[in-house]
Amino acid sequence: MITTERLLIRPAQDRDAADLFEVYGDAKTMRYWDTLPDAQLAQTEQRVRSFMQAEHPGYFVITLEGRAIGTAGIHSNDEIGFILNRAHWRKGLMRECLQALIPWCFETLNLPQITADTDPRNTASITLLKTLGFEETGRASRTLKVGDTWCDSVYFRIARSSLQRGDYVAG
Repeated sequence: MITTERLLIRPAQDRDAADLFEVYGDAKTMRYWDTLPDAQLAQTEQRVRSFMQAEHPGYFVITLEGRAIGTAGIHSNDEIGFILNRAHWRKGLMRECLQALIPWCFETLNLPQITADTDPRNTASITLLKTLGFEETGRASRTLKVGDTWCDSVYFRIARSSLQRGDYVAG
């Protein structure tokens, strides 16, 4: 578990599915995600089970005041992903989460770098990544098809060596 001033970042639990359905079932929140929104709670329950079964060993649930409000972590090799219930957007919560989670990923998962793949229309995520010290490494067109829509990608990277003495001080 990782704690910050306002958040508890912890492994997923069965009881998180209902709260996370508010995230993964919301079309606006999922607009730049790599899948369509969950149409049924059962789909979110399956996501939570995959987190619990260590298919994503570095992927966590973000909780605020005892409720699951999002997820974040390493979901593929060295790629970070994150999503937050839109009721909590623009409060600095994801930045707070990632400032704690990134050093944990480097130290615990022994990663030399962390990468990110973001839709170029997702200006909030791009701004957050840059604020956290990620550097853009490239762009590509038509990298992912979600439903009937092709999406483009902006790629980012942060090196372990960019952290000073294990303390994450970016931004």
